[in-house]
Amino acid sequence: MPTVGLLFGMEETFPPALKERINELGAKSKVTAEFCEVDIWKMDEAKHYDAVLDRISQDVPFYRAVLKNMMLSGTKVVNNPFWMDADEKFFSYSVCAKAGIHVPKTAIVPSKNMPPETSEKSFRNLKFPLSFEEIFEYIGFPAYFKPHAGGGWKSVYKINSVEEFFAAYDETADLVMTLQENVDFEEYYRCYCIGKSEVHIMPYEPRNPHHLRYQASFAPNEKLKAKMEKDCLTICETLGYDFNTIEFAVKDGIPYAIDFTNPAPDAEKTSIGEENFEWILDTSAKFLIQCAKESAKKKKTPKDQNWRELIMQ
Repeated sequence: MPTVGLLFGMEETFPPALKERINELGAKSKVTAEFCEVDIWKMDEAKHYDAVLDRISQDVPFYRAVLKNMMLSGTKVVNNPFWMDADEKFFSYSVCAKAGIHVPKTAIVPSKNMPPETSEKSFRNLKFPLSFEEIFEYIGFPAYFKPHAGGGWKSVYKINSVEEFFAAYDETADLVMTLQENVDFEEYYRCYCIGKSEVHIMPYEPRNPHHLRYQASFAPNEKLKAKMEKDCLTICETLGYDFNTIEFAVKDGIPYAIDFTNPAPDAEKTSIGEENFEWILDTSAKFLIQCAKESAKKKKTPKDQNWRELIMQ
């Protein structure tokens, strides 16, 4: 019987509702869902689940290692932990720009402080003084200064001048940061993309208080809607995400992809609202049921699974 495992942390509404929906929709095909149980893990551990939805390993390295091992036994993990380990925001902006997506101009800046256990000799190849003036001219002000990896709006600064940049830079310690062009948007959208095939566009107002951000007074026209749907699919196909949110800032009718590496995007009912919650619940349940059915048919074992194949799943 194909089984979906749900791996999660502090969420309260989405995981139990998803478990119930999968068990409801999967009854005819005998696909079931349960909350994952993870113990000390052996290197040759048998297959426990046919598919796993990962909502927490970005914060728990132990889980990330276990999920990679699960893939060796043939489990389909959403999202692929190999892709997630390789990803960081500066690379994502760069590769998506090459794929034809509109993204804000972005530059990466060395950390203010040297990383632990390094010295000046570790940076013999780093040019001094750094070309800050050139980068300020390239990006312009205002700009956003934010970590090249991570999320949750941690250590994010809106910078309006050279003085504000250096004041923020002094606070970033050994974080590697990006400086990014500000997009003075007229509309803003947050989009779920599931299975690299299904897209749900949500008007979103990030300038509102958090509990009011899904209450926006705008909606996309058909041309903009089609463009964002296409860009969502391109981004997720390019970066390997099966469960993601993409945020677009729209200026002069052009959607600029602002934030699109979200391996465990917010799906709490209290946050996203009833209509959006129902869409993500139903769509992700159907996708995970299909993943579990396909994984159960493969009958892979640790002996015949090639780890190189896992990276490209």
